[in-house]
Amino acid sequence: MSRFYYYLILINMMANIIAFVPVILLHHREDGAVSAMILGLLAGIILVSIYTRFFNEFPGKTLPDLLQKTTAKWFYNPFLFLLAIMWFIAGMITLVTYTFLLIRFLTPEMPIIQICLSIILSVIFGCLMKTDRVFYTVEIVLLLTFPLILLIFFVAYLNENLMWGFIKEAASYVNQIPNINAFSACFFLFLGASNLFIFNRFFTQKQKYGWKQILAIAVIAIITLFTTYFIPIGFNGFNNIEHLVYPWISTSDSLRMKYLLIERVLYIFLLYYLAIAFLSILIHWHVSFELLKYIFNLEKIKWKDKKLGIFLPVTFFIGFSILFVLIFDENSLFQFTNIFYNVLIIFFPAMIFLFVYIKRRMKYVEEAE
Repeated sequence: MSRFYYYLILINMMANIIAFVPVILLHHREDGAVSAMILGLLAGIILVSIYTRFFNEFPGKTLPDLLQKTTAKWFYNPFLFLLAIMWFIAGMITLVTYTFLLIRFLTPEMPIIQICLSIILSVIFGCLMKTDRVFYTVEIVLLLTFPLILLIFFVAYLNENLMWGFIKEAASYVNQIPNINAFSACFFLFLGASNLFIFNRFFTQKQKYGWKQILAIAVIAIITLFTTYFIPIGFNGFNNIEHLVYPWISTSDSLRMKYLLIERVLYIFLLYYLAIAFLSILIHWHVSFELLKYIFNLEKIKWKDKKLGIFLPVTFFIGFSILFVLIFDENSLFQFTNIFYNVLIIFFPAMIFLFVYIKRRMKYVEEAE
């Protein structure tokens, strides 16, 4: 598989290290989080494989392209609009989460709307780029930040304050019945492959996807899940960790790098997550933009031969993002995210039935052509 394919999966996993995935897992640490992680790992790998193999059979084709050829307009336009809303919400959750983080840890005196707008403006016009340029942007930022996160994880695992006894205690709850909320949080980590709905247009040639690729994804997922869940427990203890709003922030503040210019890892970690949050929002909102462009034919809306239609979603994205930032607090955002994740564990597996239908219909379409 192309390296760009792995970027989609990797970004979605890394972006949720600080977000609500570890909070949800740690909240259910005594009632099925570990078993939910195992089940979520298996279900996620199966889903990634099905999604990847499906789009690999139609190189260069996006989901809107396939739906247009195989379904009626009354179905695919509302369905694509629903997908656009879901991708906007996924990006919005990351946006609001990091806005709260900046207020709490870095810029407590700055107005919340100003912080939100600063993040939005750094992302929104990047969403209007072509898909290949989005990939190149992702690659550049990852090359700059990924060695840093590897260094942070390396320091965390070798730190003398990491108590493996707490980790063993947490792992001992593996015999509990999987918790549905914890399962949905783990399952969300694998949904980066669903960005192929739009990004598949970049893969114009059939990719190789076999056991080696599945094994690579599994290894990345295991390391991510273990690090996301167990490392905060190892630093903060097992009993009262659910009271931490951002467990990974507290964990990173427990680390020191004596020989670097910035000794406290907290500030380095926040800068790293700013870059990863930027990429996560960029990918999600780019998909949402492209779906809206397809539904409403935005490129045909012109004024003096200039395509102004593609800028129409910008006002809605900015307006709704600011509205969400003003409405939500950290607790209500946590509850909303939990519900959103639970909806996704029904919606995305159900998409497999649509893929089966598209695959069968495309055989007749190709024969007719």
